[in-house]
Amino acid sequence: MNGTRNILVVDDDPDLLRLMQIRLTAAGYAVSTAESGERALVQASVARPHLLVTDLRMGGMDGMALFEAMRTDHPTMPVIILTAHGTIPDAVSAVQRGVFGYLTKPFEPKALLTEVERALAMSGGAGTAGDSGDAWRGEIITRNPALEDVLAKARMVAESDASVLIHGESGTGKELVARAIHRASPRRDAAFVAINCGAIPEQLLESELFGHVKGSFTGAVRDNKGLFQTANRGTLFLDEIGDMPVALQVKLLRVLQDRKVRAVGATESHEVDVRVISATHRNLEAEMAAGNFREDLYYRLNVVALTLPPLTERREDIPLLANHFLALITDKYKKTVNGFAPEALELMVSASWPGNVRQLYNVVEQSVALATTPIIPAPLAQQAIQNQQAEFASFEEARRRFEREYLTQLLKITEGNVTQAARLAKRNRTEFYKLLGRHQLDPKLFKEK
Repeated sequence: MNGTRNILVVDDDPDLLRLMQIRLTAAGYAVSTAESGERALVQASVARPHLLVTDLRMGGMDGMALFEAMRTDHPTMPVIILTAHGTIPDAVSAVQRGVFGYLTKPFEPKALLTEVERALAMSGGAGTAGDSGDAWRGEIITRNPALEDVLAKARMVAESDASVLIHGESGTGKELVARAIHRASPRRDAAFVAINCGAIPEQLLESELFGHVKGSFTGAVRDNKGLFQTANRGTLFLDEIGDMPVALQVKLLRVLQDRKVRAVGATESHEVDVRVISATHRNLEAEMAAGNFREDLYYRLNVVALTLPPLTERREDIPLLANHFLALITDKYKKTVNGFAPEALELMVSASWPGNVRQLYNVVEQSVALATTPIIPAPLAQQAIQNQQAEFASFEEARRRFEREYLTQLLKITEGNVTQAARLAKRNRTEFYKLLGRHQLDPKLFKEK
């Protein structure tokens, strides 16, 4: 059921297991059961539950062993322990080790429901079938345990104002997760504003973020309040933060520290109340070591880190996503395409997907656009996958390639003389060294031997 919380109940007493399933199902939860800890681990690996309710004393793997195993793979999942009177001290010890809570058998139905609601509320998974449930996720579709854990963390951090840094390859859905955090947060009724820091020239990026006053530079024909002020009381998403020029990083840090923004050309600052979520596909630790990213800004942005798995690590989601995109695209094109041939889906599941979910969408769109039958055949899907993998590089990729080739040519011409190469490039020596570090070019390799 859409929006229903999934609960896994584990007990080696089949009668009690059935009774709890009936009570929780009647309350609007989706309930799965297991009669052993070993079986529960298998079920959780297939479909991650929002909550685990387990007996403490069971044959084979007991409740605490199950808790420890679950904590390794699903650290944010709350666990409720069921215990007899004689094992209450063990239950108290379990709570001290991280178990959410315990219930003493026999327990009242109301006590079970109250504890379940408390656990789900604490983990960011509150709600029954009548609540909004997973609506905050928006277009994020998954049954992958790793991504489910990321989303569980995102749901919990959404309640706070902590800055979040989302790591992940291009096309993994970093902006979708940022939007989901905003929707789940107390700021949901204010604006969500997104900007790609690597796609805008430095002077324009400064104006876009902080605003400008009329006449502050050529082309500034009117005042612009900037995205920080536009996102006031809401959320500002800074995509590809690793591509932000160092000079702007200093100004961004000041805004985050002071909670005030000054427009380009202005003499006064304005207070802003903005939650910042940023994202990058870069290794920012390496960028800091190369002098391309400020360490103080990194720690200001990286209060909570979320890492999105690439599509190749969540292959079980590919059929789900492909069919979801198919429904969206056929409606857009007004075409009657009902599905994929089994061989076509097999090709998709086994493909390499360097462009991740974004690339999968493009493959489905191309397949639908060229389809002449109600079922997309394997050859058409294969052609679309090959075309996507051979497509033009993005602007950012092309720019980085040009920079690397340009710097390599300069070093060859000057035989590794950095001062001379920097002069030819009309850059100061310090900045030129940073460019070389960004592309991991060692001038010594170009010197005559």
